[in-house]
Amino acid sequence: MATDSPDSFARPHVAAGVLFFDEEDRVLLVVPAYKDYREIPGGYLEHGESPKEAAAREVEEELGIRPPIGRLLVADWAPDEREGDKLLFLFDGGRLSPEHRDHIQLAPDELTDYAFHDVARIQELTIARLARRIVQGYAARQDGSTRYLEHGRPISS
Repeated sequence: MATDSPDSFARPHVAAGVLFFDEEDRVLLVVPAYKDYREIPGGYLEHGESPKEAAAREVEEELGIRPPIGRLLVADWAPDEREGDKLLFLFDGGRLSPEHRDHIQLAPDELTDYAFHDVARIQELTIARLARRIVQGYAARQDGSTRYLEHGRPISS
């Protein structure tokens, strides 16, 4: 019997994002200064940080607000050829209050804009793998589930 070496274990990059909505149930997308597509608020975990803590920290860093971060909607195993193994968590930020929206201050070195968009148009607005994750997160929010995905696609048992 071979012994498992720590070097043989996966060491994925782990990131967490948040879906925020407005009164029309549209999802918030941000425009990163360093990417050529829209994103959701979020980013990579720091050492010793939980996914939910990272999501809250990234929202505060990127948008300058501290709204409550709700339940987990999606866990997505999404390796990327260039970036290696990735595990991505998506949390429910709920309806972003007018007070929070009024206090958004974009991190100028990270974001150039933000807007709410109809989820039905999400495929047109961002890259496919993120669009799939957003659509699944939206559906999980609607039906009260938490979804396990691989590359943004549900895995059935």
